[in-house]
Amino acid sequence: MRWNIIGYEPTEYFAVMKALVLDQNGLAVQEVLQPSCPAGCARVRLHAAALNHRDVYITEGKYAKIVYPAILGSDGCGVVTESPDAPCLLNKRVIIDPSMNWDGDDRAQGPGFMVLGMPMQGTLAEEICVPMEHVHQAPSHLSDVQAAALPLAGVTAWRALMHQGQLEAGQTVLITGIGGGVALAALQFAVAAGARVLVSSTSDAKIARAIELGAAKGFNITHDGWSKAAGAEGPVDLVVDSVAGEYINDYTNIVRPGGRIVVYGASRGVVPSLNIHRIFWKQIQLIGSTMGTAKNFADMLTFVTKHNIVPVVDSEFTLNEAPSAFERMKQAQQFGKIVVRCS
Repeated sequence: MRWNIIGYEPTEYFAVMKALVLDQNGLAVQEVLQPSCPAGCARVRLHAAALNHRDVYITEGKYAKIVYPAILGSDGCGVVTESPDAPCLLNKRVIIDPSMNWDGDDRAQGPGFMVLGMPMQGTLAEEICVPMEHVHQAPSHLSDVQAAALPLAGVTAWRALMHQGQLEAGQTVLITGIGGGVALAALQFAVAAGARVLVSSTSDAKIARAIELGAAKGFNITHDGWSKAAGAEGPVDLVVDSVAGEYINDYTNIVRPGGRIVVYGASRGVVPSLNIHRIFWKQIQLIGSTMGTAKNFADMLTFVTKHNIVPVVDSEFTLNEAPSAFERMKQAQQFGKIVVRCS
């Protein structure tokens, strides 16, 4: 089956490639027509791509403005094979910044913002064409699989932790939902920055592995009194959260007066009853964070290279096995990024 990738006209296609295609019938590896490389873009022959929760949410219909058919995937590492306006990029091993059309305001993304992989063609394919300003040289100390695990998780963690959260060396940060790619990147960044890191999870095994990566202590949120125990660990300057739901009120207990709570996700959904009195009385800053700017991405890459940070990879799959990779993510048992080898 061949179909038109969103954003390109049928006359702009040549050759074919394999891709993981989502349509009304589900996910399947298909042959699709390969897009041309228009002015200002670079063609990347993808070696590896990584999954994110947004990919699963899209397959479940839990995402706005879903368009079929689609090639999902926001993370990718590969080699530039065509770059009409920047021949210096040719044959470079690169990763892709997935935050598209942020616009000029550093405080928040503009109305045209989108994440690579919906509605633009994503990285779960043999090739992709993206604006050349979104192509960055991959850190040399990382393998293709490790580099593919970095972009979306890395920039999201960096902005939440360093830009919005303003973490400083010597401070204490609680990172929730440990085991997910963003939370693990935040843990690695915070440890490298000289912070004291606490983590939380529903899994004792994941907490134990986080401690091996440098966390000082962890708390199982299914245990009674977990937030009191976390608060007893001394003043917590910052909470970086992807859980939300009823746990937001726990964080207002844990964080010190004048502290910050940065939320970049909401796996437990809406907050049923926010204790607004504690927020104003303790003068807590409640801050939102989504993805990151081009500068956030570049700063994250510089930090990763300087500190030789290696993203945690949970498992690898071939492109033909990609539907099984989605099933593993749905089980929520992974520790680190699930990566698909594209070629």
